[in-house]
Amino acid sequence: MKVGILGGGQLARMLALAGVPLGLEFIILDPSTESGAVRLGEHLHGAYDDKALLTTLAEKADVVTYEFENIPSQVAAFLTEKTTVYPCANALAVAQDRFVEKNFFHQLNIPTAPFANITCLVDLQQAMTTIGYPAILKSRRMGYDGKGQIVLKTEDDLAPAWESIQGVASIVEGFVAFNREVSMLAARSPKGEVVFYPLSENKHDHGILRVSEAKQNDPLQQKAQDYVDCLLKKLDYVGLIALELFEVEGELLANEFAPRVHNSGHWTIEGAETSQFENHLRAILDLPLGSTKARGFTGMVNFISDVPDAETILSIPNTHLHLYDKSARKGRKVAHVGIRSDEQAQFSAALQSVMTLANACDDA
Repeated sequence: MKVGILGGGQLARMLALAGVPLGLEFIILDPSTESGAVRLGEHLHGAYDDKALLTTLAEKADVVTYEFENIPSQVAAFLTEKTTVYPCANALAVAQDRFVEKNFFHQLNIPTAPFANITCLVDLQQAMTTIGYPAILKSRRMGYDGKGQIVLKTEDDLAPAWESIQGVASIVEGFVAFNREVSMLAARSPKGEVVFYPLSENKHDHGILRVSEAKQNDPLQQKAQDYVDCLLKKLDYVGLIALELFEVEGELLANEFAPRVHNSGHWTIEGAETSQFENHLRAILDLPLGSTKARGFTGMVNFISDVPDAETILSIPNTHLHLYDKSARKGRKVAHVGIRSDEQAQFSAALQSVMTLANACDDA
């Protein structure tokens, strides 16, 4: 079986690494020759909207998926006319637009922070009379890892913020005073089989995910599963999905969903019976889904900007290094370290040691 992937970054790389033991081959369409996944399969070098390359991809691949949601939804729609594409183009279209996404949540009775659509400065000024301060102005499209987001603290911030965002279509959201950030990952097959992972508890630094920990038997597990199940059924979804949530005094507010494998699920590579990457592949190929049970105490730490040498990291017990084949650059995810142990104390000690290294790299 051949799997086509739109995008050749670290998520595609980890998908390919998970698929090789299953006997899968990969065809990767990416505009860069330097992306980390392109050496793990056939590389179609060119733009995502190159119809000739897309046609070649459709002809060669048994199924096509994607590694990030900024692929134009028209591309997924074009491919759908020629081959099987999972997740579907509609899921991609909803996830690409924050205003559409927030309205979609509300249609499913999934609560969110208060929000408003913004097309001009007057819209922003009027919206703030009901949303209140602090708030966050976000571009409707193309934002990730904290990009395209501006914090609004007072009325004096409105005009500079609108000018800074360069007048692009946006939303403004009320600031959520959350207790913690969590995410729920699930996979669904074409037959409707669904598996849910333990809730991930996440910590961010300047809008970029820094650490995720699996939380077995979390009291909010079922509520998060119920919300994701609504998304899966409404979208007739196939593949791995991640829903990011804020916990506020025991309640959950949806932030956004990702129609793909997700950074907060990297702990599943060593820490779950079946990784998110393998279950995504199983789902889109209509194979039986694997167990999502966590294997002891487990989590992961992102390395941002740079990463120490392998020996330094691997000298810490219970760690597993994943390099992304990326050059060092400020604010760039270049690697992650998975941590897993049968003992809570050993896990906590390893997590703290890895975090110290990660913080030093980011500050360098």
